[in-house]
Amino acid sequence: MKSPIMGLRVAGAVFGLMCLAQLARLVIQPEIFVAGHAVPLWPSVAAAVLLGLLSAWLWSLASALRRG
Repeated sequence: MKSPIMGLRVAGAVFGLMCLAQLARLVIQPEIFVAGHAVPLWPSVAAAVLLGLLSAWLWSLASALRRG
């Protein structure tokens, strides 16, 4: 296995785990306060979508490099 492919897969896995953490926050709905103000859940939705897309993109790049 080539080093760039492994790097893409590791980065894709990290983004995937971060996406799962954001989805867990949406399911559990903990109260998070920053400087006394509650943090809404909508940023977690945006983060989960973005991180999921990044993870899928990196995995597809790794697959394309492996084939080509």
